[in-house]
Amino acid sequence: MKFNNAPTLLLFMVAGLSSASLYAKEPSRQELVDRIDLLESELKQLRQDVDNNASKESLQVISEKIDGIAVSSPSDTLIHMAGYADVGYIDQESSDGSFGVGSFSPIFHFQYRDLVMLESELEIEIDDAGETETNLEYLTIDWFINDYMALIAGKFLSPIGQFRQSLHPSWINKLPSAPPGFGHDGAAPVSEVGVQLRGAFSVANMRTNYALYVGNGPELLTAFEDGEYELDGVEAEGKGTDADGEKVMGGRFGVIPVAGLELGLSVATGKATVTAVEDGDSSLLSGEAARDYDVLGADLSWSIQAFNFRGEYVETKVGDDIGSGAAASEGATWTTWYAQSSWRPGQSSWELVARYTDFDSPHNSQDQQQWAVGLNYIVASNFIAKIAYEFNDGESGSDAELDRLLLQLAYGF
Repeated sequence: MKFNNAPTLLLFMVAGLSSASLYAKEPSRQELVDRIDLLESELKQLRQDVDNNASKESLQVISEKIDGIAVSSPSDTLIHMAGYADVGYIDQESSDGSFGVGSFSPIFHFQYRDLVMLESELEIEIDDAGETETNLEYLTIDWFINDYMALIAGKFLSPIGQFRQSLHPSWINKLPSAPPGFGHDGAAPVSEVGVQLRGAFSVANMRTNYALYVGNGPELLTAFEDGEYELDGVEAEGKGTDADGEKVMGGRFGVIPVAGLELGLSVATGKATVTAVEDGDSSLLSGEAARDYDVLGADLSWSIQAFNFRGEYVETKVGDDIGSGAAASEGATWTTWYAQSSWRPGQSSWELVARYTDFDSPHNSQDQQQWAVGLNYIVASNFIAKIAYEFNDGESGSDAELDRLLLQLAYGF
């Protein structure tokens, strides 16, 4: 008989083997005894081989090969992507309202066992001209030394205070905007390039957390006005080079005395480089030495039932130039603080928010006092719709005095 169907032929072969096994002759008692004796003999020989040094070396080689396989096992590596994005509408006083894309910020995590993790955030934005801008918000390699301590190296968000390192993502921030002075070129540092030691421990049944860092430090921007250079702002955004060779060190210490309450104190000190910007490029300002740079901050967060209250204060002080060839103006101080409260009754989908901020800089045109009130609709734990209005008070004729209406959809993923 000829079979043209391979599966049918395979089925007949399996059936034939199964039938043969049913009618196979069972081994006799003596044959079983002989087989047991043979197995015992082989087991005895194997034990002797294990005790032999050569066999031990062979086992070591096998063990190393197994360890090598385990190191490269895919189950030891965790790859994860998160992030957030937001879109909105801004209608500023004395100007036409515009729709806009706030940012798309994907966050990547690559973790190997409980030993090390690479984490990075990209910030992709569209400017007023419609051009796409891409920035590296942070990129660090985190070494988990133990359960209570991690060493972080690379570009990281500033640990000074809480807003920048914990609250600035749009789906976490309860208002569509950052408090004045906590954005770029404000009083609060944004990021740093260096190394950081973070961890936590308990003291007398009270939880604490800390962050200590050393980094390249900021640059002091200058503007040429009235025949001289004047300090215009502090660019504290993670410089990849240290033009003056002087480092900045600091950190934050937080304590949680009771559940729902956290108090924090932040400090930083070091030197900052004075730069001049020409044709979009910054360079050291001739005749200027590195200046003293000091930051002091305090923050508070308190949650009780449906209420949440938080506040933060940051002061950045730049010293006078002690050299004889100073080209820029005298030292300057930037300070900002805000107090914010929110109420979400009965954990409903609606949330009321109010925030007051006072930002003071060396330039009157940048000074601003702001009341911001908002209403949020929490669609899901990571998706929020916001409407807010800012009542701004600043120098007459400056942008700091213009009120704004803001709408925003923010999604964390």
